[in-house]
Amino acid sequence: MSKTLDLQLEGTRSHLSSLLQLRHPAQELNIYSRQYSRSVLLGQQKTTQRGRGMEFEEVRQYHAGDDVRTIDWRVTARTQVPHTKLFREERERPVLLICDLRPNMFFGSQKRFKSVQLANLAAQLAWAAIHHKDRIGGLVFDGQSQHDIRPARSKHRVMQLLNTLCEQEAQISTAKNISMADILLDSRRVARPGSAVFILSDFHDFDEAAHHQLHCLARHIDVSCIRISDPLEARLSQLQGLSISDGELRSTLQQGPELDRFAAQQMRSQDLLTQACAKSAVELLQCQTTDDPLTWLAGRFAKQKTRRAKGA
Repeated sequence: MSKTLDLQLEGTRSHLSSLLQLRHPAQELNIYSRQYSRSVLLGQQKTTQRGRGMEFEEVRQYHAGDDVRTIDWRVTARTQVPHTKLFREERERPVLLICDLRPNMFFGSQKRFKSVQLANLAAQLAWAAIHHKDRIGGLVFDGQSQHDIRPARSKHRVMQLLNTLCEQEAQISTAKNISMADILLDSRRVARPGSAVFILSDFHDFDEAAHHQLHCLARHIDVSCIRISDPLEARLSQLQGLSISDGELRSTLQQGPELDRFAAQQMRSQDLLTQACAKSAVELLQCQTTDDPLTWLAGRFAKQKTRRAKGA
């Protein structure tokens, strides 16, 4: 599909024109709640059915199996035939994309930067939400500030989100004043009960404070964490004489204590994130910069799929 659309989804910068074209493949995605409940009784499990809406639609004759609580007694008394009220089912919900564009995301050894992969995934999720008539909004974080995009059911809101992502990619902030715990705390401020929240980040600094904030966020919110990583990050401790560049300057990174500490920190953060998501019933998805963003999302959010295993 990427060939027919002529998408540019690789490199060190995202292309707004390609992010706009992703609205076509996004129509095949289903981003509704992945935690299913077969019971019709109230309980603690989430369900894809959001219940009867409060907006009245019409009155029709009562049929066997209809809820007796919805019988319209006035019409029934007037016509001497049982009639029931129908309500329009409310399907709309806010979808929030929490996008981490702090300095650590501007790295990649193959195909694309982590920041570019984030934009590719965020664009598809945003278009899928609009296709399902959900409200879409988000928070975009750099190293020292955050940008609010309030949820709305509008293509203009998707455009605002994508423009913000591209603008922040072009203005890389080297500051590191915002932590993952700060991002999750701010997400709790914006997200409302019943929302669907997708957190896109490498979670490199996920710690106990972030664990607490994630647990609080997931109490009344359908949360999915998409961890974006680069294959090289898992092999840093095994490499010798690694050549790195920022596009202008080039340097050689030698094996040493600093690199070992970085690799150990990456492992600790990943383990803690995995444990935190399991304890809080949060879905954790792993995506690498080498994964094709179209096929990766289609494999996990395809319409024909009815259920996915956690931690895929």
